[in-house]
Amino acid sequence: MNIRRHAAKCAGWTLACVAGLSTDASAQDSIANFYRGKTVTISVGFTAGGGYDLHARTLARHIGRHIPGNPNIVVKNVPGAAGLVLANQLGNTLAKDGTELATFDRAIPLEPLVAPERARFDSRTLNWIGSTDNDVSTCFAWHLSPVKTFPDVLKRELVVGGTGTGGNAHFYPKVLNDVLGAKFRVIPGYPGSAEALLAMERGETEGFCSMGFVTLEFTRPQWVRDKKINQLVQLGITKNKNHMDVPLALDLAKTAEERQVIEFVVSPNLFARPFAAPPDVPPDRVRALRNAFNATFDDPEYLAEAQQRKMQVMLVRGEEIDGVLQRIYGMPRAVMDRVKDAIK
Repeated sequence: MNIRRHAAKCAGWTLACVAGLSTDASAQDSIANFYRGKTVTISVGFTAGGGYDLHARTLARHIGRHIPGNPNIVVKNVPGAAGLVLANQLGNTLAKDGTELATFDRAIPLEPLVAPERARFDSRTLNWIGSTDNDVSTCFAWHLSPVKTFPDVLKRELVVGGTGTGGNAHFYPKVLNDVLGAKFRVIPGYPGSAEALLAMERGETEGFCSMGFVTLEFTRPQWVRDKKINQLVQLGITKNKNHMDVPLALDLAKTAEERQVIEFVVSPNLFARPFAAPPDVPPDRVRALRNAFNATFDDPEYLAEAQQRKMQVMLVRGEEIDGVLQRIYGMPRAVMDRVKDAIK
C-alpha cells in the first residue's frame, strides 16, 4: 500500500496506523535494498528491430526509475521460435529473484495448450507484469501479389513468412486455413518480423500474417502511404477503429465452434506486448515490478518517447492478463483440439 494513501485513511495517529506505516516503509526498504545496485534484464524473444524489441527497449529506458532501489535495466535479444525458446528458459532456468523479465510473441502463452511437447512451462504460473499495448493484428499481401482481398485468398494460395511454430505468424494463417478455408502457405524459420518483411520485399514470400496495425504503420509507414500492401483481414476481438473496412476474422465464422476457435487464437491481442517474470518470484517483488510497470504509464518521459517514436502504448495490467489466460485455459477441449490440428 502507498504510505501516503495509508496515512490518509487514518483518522488519527493511532498505534495501528503507526504500525501499518512502519510495515509499509519496511517493505519498501526491503525491496529497495534488494534492487539497489542490481541489474534487471529484459529478454526479447526476437531479433532487434521489430515491434517487441521496440517496446522492450523503450520500456527499459524508463521503468528503472519506478522500481525501488532504481536498478539498472538492460535488454537482451534471445530469438528462437517466436520466443518459445525464451519462454522455456523463463519457466525453468532464469533466476527467480525478480531480476529477469521476458517478452515474446503474444501467442506463446497458448503453446502449452496446443503443443505441450514443445512448451516446458505453464502460462498460469508465470508472473505476468503487464503489457505495453492492446492491439489488433492484420494479415496483408505485397502489392505485386494477385491476392488483394480476403476472398482472393480463399481461391488462390498466398505464401507468407513464419517466425516460429509457436508464434502468431504460424498460428493465424493455419487457423484461417482450417476454419475459413483460406489458402495461406507458411514458410517458417524467419527469426523475427524484420526478416520476414524483408523476405516479402525480395519476393521470397508474398505476404505476412501477424502484425499490429499500429506497428505496421510505424515500422513501414511508406508501405501504407504508397499502397505497397493490401490488408486482407484483421485478428482481434473487435476491429481497429481506423480500419473498419478490413473484415474481422471473427465476423467471418459460420458456427459457434468456428468463432471459439478464432477467439482462442486472437484473444492474446488483448495483451499484445506481454512482459512476464519467472514462476516463484517472491510476491513482494512481483508487486513492486507490477507497480513500477503501471507507474511508467504515468511517466511523462516514457509517454513522450512513445509519442516521438509513433508507438501506441496502452497499459494492460498483469492481473488482466491472468484473467484472460484463465478464460482461454477454460475453453472446451474440442476447441483446443481443433486449434492443435490446424496448426500441425
